[in-house]
Amino acid sequence: MLVTTDPELQDYIKRILTQVEKWIVFKNITHLVLAISSKETREVLERWQFDISLEDDQVDSSDSTPIQHTTEEQIQKDIQALIRQITASVTFLPSLEEKCTFNILIYTDMGAEVPSDWINTDPHPVKNFEQVKFRSFSTTVHKVDSFVSYRRDSDVC
Repeated sequence: MLVTTDPELQDYIKRILTQVEKWIVFKNITHLVLAISSKETREVLERWQFDISLEDDQVDSSDSTPIQHTTEEQIQKDIQALIRQITASVTFLPSLEEKCTFNILIYTDMGAEVPSDWINTDPHPVKNFEQVKFRSFSTTVHKVDSFVSYRRDSDVC
């Protein structure tokens, strides 16, 4: 796993993750996207999307008791499986040969408080793309679906 040593980038990521944690706690977040772009052309090459939806409180109608939710151990196993799947995606994703930059996009519901120094931006779509869906996992509160969209090789099709 790569870890940045750049203090400015560490601060940027820490600020974002702190805000994301607040939105998760208050159930305001709906999507988190990591868009990887060519530094030179600004074309989006990959778009990693994590859709976060609220789990409905499910009740067994026969006796009105809550249905048993996923255990913490199972949640951790599901997250580990997702991380392994993302890591293995290097086997099919095109290599990023050029210098790249990234943007983190966060989608929230309309009631979410947004820091004043954050800005709205475009959705950073990938043109001429393929898409691969990854494993989903559920907690007692959220369901997370994930996928990557990537630029299709121009030599194919």
